[in-house]
Amino acid sequence: MQTAPPRPNKLWLAALKPPMYSVAIMPIVLGSAVAYWETSQINWATAVRFGLAAVLILLWENLCNDVFDASTGIDRHKHHSLVNLTGHRWLLFWLAQASLILGLALIAAIAQTQGWLILGIILVCCLLGYLYQGPPFRLGYRGLGEFLCFPAFGPLAVSAVYFSQTGSFSSTALWASISLGISTSLVLFCSHFHQVDDDLAAGKKSPIVRLGTRRAAQLLPWACGLTLATIAIPILFQVFPWATAIALISIFPARSLCRFVRTSHSQPAVVSRSKFLAIHFQFWSGLLFSLGFVLADQLSSSL
Repeated sequence: MQTAPPRPNKLWLAALKPPMYSVAIMPIVLGSAVAYWETSQINWATAVRFGLAAVLILLWENLCNDVFDASTGIDRHKHHSLVNLTGHRWLLFWLAQASLILGLALIAAIAQTQGWLILGIILVCCLLGYLYQGPPFRLGYRGLGEFLCFPAFGPLAVSAVYFSQTGSFSSTALWASISLGISTSLVLFCSHFHQVDDDLAAGKKSPIVRLGTRRAAQLLPWACGLTLATIAIPILFQVFPWATAIALISIFPARSLCRFVRTSHSQPAVVSRSKFLAIHFQFWSGLLFSLGFVLADQLSSSL
C-alpha cells in the first residue's frame, strides 16, 4: 500500500517552521529579563525591535540554508524544502538577503541610540550563521554547527540584548546565556536524527553521523542535564536569584525529549519529531528562567 504524499499546507507549514523562531526570540526575552532584574526597568520599544530583527535574521538563515543545501543535493528527499516547493532558488536567495538587510536595519536603529557595539555583536552572530551553512565554509557539514550555534544564540545574543537595555555588560547575563546556548544547540543537534542517510550521501558529518543514533540518544540526557545544571549551580552560589529555580520545572519536557529519542532514534520517520520536542524544552527552560528574574525583581520590590 503506497503512502499518500503530505498535503501542501502541511508541507508549507513544515517549510516555514514557525516553532523554530523560538530560538530567535528567547535571547531577547532572557537578556531583557536579566536587565529588568538588575535595573527594574525595561525599554519595551527596544525589546520589540530586537525581537523583530532576530526573527528576520533567522529567516535569512533558514532561507539561505535551503538555498545552499539545494546546491549540494542533500535536500533532494526533503519535500518541505522551500526550494523544492517553489522551484525558485534564486528568488529565495534574494528574499533572504532582503530579510537580513531589514533585520540589520532594525539593529542599526537600536545601536544609533544605545551603542554601535550592539551592531558589531550581531554582525558576528550573522558571520557564525554564514560559516555554518555558506560556501565555501559549510562548517555544519563538518559537524561544527552546534559549536557555532552556542555563542550565536547564547552569550553573544543575550549580551547584545542586555547591552541594548542598559548600555553595559553583565556577568549575570553572561552566565545566564550559557543554559540558553546549550538548549538552542540541542535543537540543531536533534534536527539531524532523521536525516542520517541523506547526510551521509552528501558527505555531511553531523554529530549524529559521527556518533551514530544510539550513542547520540545516550548523550542527550547529559546535555539536557547540563542545561539545567548551568541554572541550578549558579543559584546555589547566589549568582541567580532563587526565583529562577522555577526554570528547573523544564526537566519534564527534557525527560519527554530524552525518552522519545531513546525509543525512536533509529526510526527516521518517527524521530523527526525530536527537533520539536527539543524546541519545547528550549522554550520552556528559557521562558521560565526569564520569568524567574522578573519574579525576583517583583518580590524584592514588595519587601
